[in-house]
This record gives sequence, C-alpha cells and structure tokens, in this order.
Amino acid sequence: RRERQRFVDKNGRCNVQHGNLGGESSRYLSDLFTTLVDLKWRWNLLIFLLTYTVAWLVMASMWWGIAYLRGDLQQAHGDAYSPCVANVYNFPSAFLFFIETEATIGYGHRYITERCPEGIVLFLFQSLLGSVVDAFLIGCMFIKMSQPKKRAETLMFSRAAVISQRDAKLCLMFRVGNLRNSHMVSAQIRCKLIKSRQTPEGEFLPLDQCELDVGFGTGADQLFLVSPLTICHEINSESPFFCLSQRSLRSEQFEIVVILEGIVETTGMTCQARTSYTEDEVLWGHRFLPVMSLEDGFFRVDYSQFHATFEVPTPPYSVKE
Repeated sequence: RRERQRFVDKNGRCNVQHGNLGGESSRYLSDLFTTLVDLKWRWNLLIFLLTYTVAWLVMASMWWGIAYLRGDLQQAHGDAYSPCVANVYNFPSAFLFFIETEATIGYGHRYITERCPEGIVLFLFQSLLGSVVDAFLIGCMFIKMSQPKKRAETLMFSRAAVISQRDAKLCLMFRVGNLRNSHMVSAQIRCKLIKSRQTPEGEFLPLDQCELDVGFGTGADQLFLVSPLTICHEINSESPFFCLSQRSLRSEQFEIVVILEGIVETTGMTCQARTSYTEDEVLWGHRFLPVMSLEDGFFRVDYSQFHATFEVPTPPYSVKE
C-alpha cells in the first residue's frame, strides 16, 4: 500500500500548517520573545548578528556625531581644550570607544570628560539600551539552547505496534525505551486514535480524536522508565477497536498518536516525545522479542532487539466476534 499522509510523523513532528491568518498574524509580534524562540537556528543567528551590528553602528555614529558637532575631530586644539570623549578623532575611534563601554572592557585610553552633558546622557541611554538588548537576545538564545526537545531524541518508540493476546485478552501493544541513564520523572503516556468519522447528524469529522485507554484507571499510564516497557491497550467493548479483526485491519485507515511526557531529571524541564502508528504499522498476531537479560550483578538491555517481533498464535477475529 502506498504511504499516505500522516498527521504526526514518526519523529513527532506534526504535519499541520496554519494559513490565511489575516489580522491574527499580529499576535506573533505581541509575543515576540516566544516567536524568536520558535524560529529555526539560522534565523535566530541572523537576527542576533543583525541586531547587534545595527545597534553598534547606530550608537557609534551617535558618539561620532557628538564629537563632530563639538569640533572634537579637529586636530588643532590647545592643551586647555577639553573634548567630550578623549582620544576620539574619527569614526573608528568612536566605534572602539562604544565597544569598550558596552563590553565594559575599559582600556583607559578613551573616556568621557565631565564637561560633556550630552555625552553623559548618551552614556546612560547606551547602558540602559544595551542591558535590554542583551537580556532579550541572550535570554532568547539561552532558552533555545536549553529546550528539552533534544532530550526527546533519546526516547525510543518501536517502529511498529502489535496486536496479540496477553492474559487471555486481545491487546494493542507498542514499546518505549529511554536511552539515557538519567530518568524521566513523573513520566506519563497517552494515546490518541485519529480517524475520520461521520456523526448521526451527517457531520463529517476528518480528524476526529479518540482517547485510547492505556491504564488510566490502574495507573499503568504512569511509567517508571528505567528499562524498555511495553505499553498495552486492552481491546474490549469500550475500545474503538472492538470491531477490528485481522481482515478488517487491511481496509481500515487510522493513525495512533503516542505522547510521552515527563520531567527531565537533570534540568527539571518538561519534555514531550511523540510518534504515530498507521494501520500499515500494526502487526496482527505478533509479539515483541525480550530485550532484558541478567548479567553479573546488573540487568542488560539489548537495544538491537528493540524493534524485533515474532509471530504468535492469535485468533483472526475481533473481540465483538
């Protein structure tokens, strides 16, 4: 069967684009900080470089303008003449003075004299503006670097889901694992069934979302994710797969979205990992191979068998049948 359009990719990216926003696009500017954090790295770096370059050139031009208007750029001055900024003779020297002031380097060769009130006012304005720009841009870069999205890449999901019997009950199962030694605190897993349906009133719902029970009542959805776990959804009379059989699985069209959330132990930030399974990735009558083994004083996880399955005898009928 040809690969169809997915709502959520295997890597967790949602295939949804927002268009024709009209006047609502102004909301992005009202929340400029979040907009910058959400941008890709190349745009963040470009905005970072352009903002500092423009700010430096503008402020250096203002220092050069003060020196020009006061006549400080003229070389012929007596010993009693007091310039606004000592040793500023041209634009490069004004630019160096601005950089020394902004970066608090302070070489001591260029400095503001007390007989320049406009220079003192510009110095105060530069200090306030520089603090605001630094806090905004550096804070944006720090938040972007510390986002827990990369932590989700070390959370694994099995490439396929399986349907087989467990404890004499037909179950839909998939496997999750954590590649790092650091734990996911308060890890919780949820599953959504996305399938088109039509209501009795004739309304067509193209991407209707239905919750799949993975142990809400028993607490099985709260994971202690130290080793790979097999998540189980029992197919019963309340399950959306109550009428699903091996034959009808070939003609069905649905997508199961899996959402794993938890707190990263090392940073304390909330992390979310997502994946999805289409009907082509659900294997009827299969079970996952074991990956745990007992070694000398510890348990070993063999991730080479993480996605592997094998066939087991499973009735081809639905639970309803």
